[in-house]
This record gives sequence, C-alpha cells and structure tokens, in this order.
Amino acid sequence: MNHALNGLLASLILPILAVPAQADNDDDSLVRAFSAMTSLEDGWEPLEFPKIDRHSRYRLVQDNGEQVVKATTDNSASGLIARVSVEPGESLILRWRWKVSNVFEQGDARTKEGDDYPARIYVAFEFEPEEAGFFERAKRKTVEVLFGEELPGNALNYIWANRLPVGEIVVNPFTDTTMMVAVNSGESNSGEWVTVERDIVADYKEAFGRTPPKLAGVAIMSDSDNTGESATAWYGDIQLLKP
Repeated sequence: MNHALNGLLASLILPILAVPAQADNDDDSLVRAFSAMTSLEDGWEPLEFPKIDRHSRYRLVQDNGEQVVKATTDNSASGLIARVSVEPGESLILRWRWKVSNVFEQGDARTKEGDDYPARIYVAFEFEPEEAGFFERAKRKTVEVLFGEELPGNALNYIWANRLPVGEIVVNPFTDTTMMVAVNSGESNSGEWVTVERDIVADYKEAFGRTPPKLAGVAIMSDSDNTGESATAWYGDIQLLKP
C-alpha cells in the first residue's frame, strides 16, 4: 500500500468504509459465506483507499462447483470488508481456504517497499484507549471528528508471504498497531487450494502480549501497489467460529 497512507489506513480506515455483515449465514460463522452470496455487496463491501486510483478487482466465480471470490491485483490495492462485533472470549477460530497464482518477487513483509501480498486476511480489533499514548489518542480523535466514526485499534494480518517463514509474526513496517502473521510462504503451494485455521485469541496474545478486545472487522485484500507486480488469488468461505 502507498507509503504515505499505509500506516494510517491500515489502523484507521476499516470502519469508515465497512457496513454490518449479514447475520443469516448457513452455518455458525459470524461472517457471510462467499458461497452463499448473491453479489459482492451481500454482507461484504468494497474497501478502497484515498489517492490509490488503481483498484484490485474482485468477482464471484465458480471453482470446482463452488462459488468463491477471485481477486486480481496489478500494481493496485483494494479489498472487501465485513463489519463484525464479537467478544473473542477464550478462543475464536478463523478458518478459510485460499489459492494464489504466484507470490511477489519483491515482496518482503519487513520492508515498506515489499509490503504487498497476493492474498491476506485482515482482522481488526476495537481501540483500547488505556493502552495508547497521548499522541495516538489525539491523532485518532482528530480523524474521528473528521469522519464521524469510532476507529479500530490493533490488527492481525494473516498473509501469504514471499520470504517470511511460516509461523513467524513481525510488526508491519508502516505501523506497530498491525502485526503480520505468515500462514503460507513462497511458491511451493501456488496454484493449489490451501486450508488455514487460526485461533485469533492465541495469535493476538502472542503478537501483542495481552488478551484481545472485541473484534471490529474482517477483510480480504490482494494488493501490489508497492511492488508494482501482479497476481491472482481465490478466496473460499471464511468462517469466524466460537468453539
């Protein structure tokens, strides 16, 4: 994502553009299943960023008889988001499957220039004012006045990385309120469907050293505006489940 905007947008923009997700899922998931959607606006909404004119493209397609979301990114950045309000409790499971055509040659989760991913899932949490310093609270208050929205706090990004080892968690190069979790890495599984399951509570504790607050939103994003590269990704149903 654009260098000047990424830090602010990654930690602040989600609820400004989000709308509540549909509650009438076919299973126990707290977000709308892609396989049950009649359009991309059926529980998820576009996530687009100021000053980024090239948007990644998302559409519903059939893959082996199942409806999934196909994302195409080409020197572009945008996503799809769903607003949720969930108390994590002792465990909260995020389960999904995805597939990518390739990773980015210049992709590197540790650098601003390489902060692009053919596929990622973004989990945002409510802001915790008691954990923030004075300047962070003041900055957020200014944006709230401008946009009239309560803004999220920390975030976990589950990424299909290029060179970051699977299982490693690193701070986002633009903002320390977002932690990057490599759940897949490299080309070895490119072109194949991969199923991932994570305990959001356990990941949050490892990443931030404390119990997570209430969830505020879930997003998917395929972006390549920093590297200028291109890729295609497919996202199957995303399940947010309380055990």
